[in-house]
Amino acid sequence: MYTPQVTDHYENPRNVGTIADADGTATVGSAASGEMVKLTLKITDNVVIAAKFRAFGCPTAIASASMLTELVTGTHTSEAQKITADQLAQALGGLPQDKQRYADAAEKVLKNAIADFLSKKEARSLC
Repeated sequence: MYTPQVTDHYENPRNVGTIADADGTATVGSAASGEMVKLTLKITDNVVIAAKFRAFGCPTAIASASMLTELVTGTHTSEAQKITADQLAQALGGLPQDKQRYADAAEKVLKNAIADFLSKKEARSLC
């Protein structure tokens, strides 16, 4: 049922954890519902230099978040904002339709974390 890429990212997830001094943070879903992804980003000169995640859910949720951290690290925030759920699914070798929601959640948490970074950056520039 799972592609080799999904299995690899589930069994050997990359970048698990939380960045204590994150520049951008977001959470989608809730642990109570059984499906949650938290993403923390470290950003320097508008480039994502580190990304870490915590995820609760099925193997596809963990694999999607793990792949997301790999795709986003090293990218400019303007490019990171363009990463889509379809790109994540493709990078994972494809996802069954009933598992696409995990890639959708990963896309949403990324966009929210970047929005958090941008709002903090704007607030700092107003000071």
